[in-house]
Amino acid sequence: MRSGYKVCDVMTKKPVSIKPETTLLQAARKMATQHVGSLLVKDNGNLIGIITEQDIVRKAIAKDIHHRESTVADIMEQSLVTISPEKDLIDALKLMNSHNIRHVPVMDDQTMVGFLTSKDILKVQPELFEILAETIELRELERKPIDEF
Repeated sequence: MRSGYKVCDVMTKKPVSIKPETTLLQAARKMATQHVGSLLVKDNGNLIGIITEQDIVRKAIAKDIHHRESTVADIMEQSLVTISPEKDLIDALKLMNSHNIRHVPVMDDQTMVGFLTSKDILKVQPELFEILAETIELRELERKPIDEF
């Protein structure tokens, strides 16, 4: 199955980024003002990680880590899953689903050329929502215990 769209057709070409020494509070505020759910972490122009709203909630707030003093580098994800700009959106969706992520840096060799989110995909291919929803639903069923009455 092919979508007819390549990653480079729908990716964000100028994603919002942040420095690793930025505090979690500053990162959260930047997400809020820029209306984004994730930030790419760059050091000297090089992509070194990503931080998402989920990271802030699960790795900091839920563990009572102080958001004014802790930095993005303390909780960012450094093991990045990336995709080529020439891949089909279906491939991107499969990659995201298999890694349970919603944000993927787009790399051309070692150079970041953009950023792809599940929202980007759904904007151009809303019919893919069903595939995404089914995957999320299956994961939730696997994780949640069944209540017996």
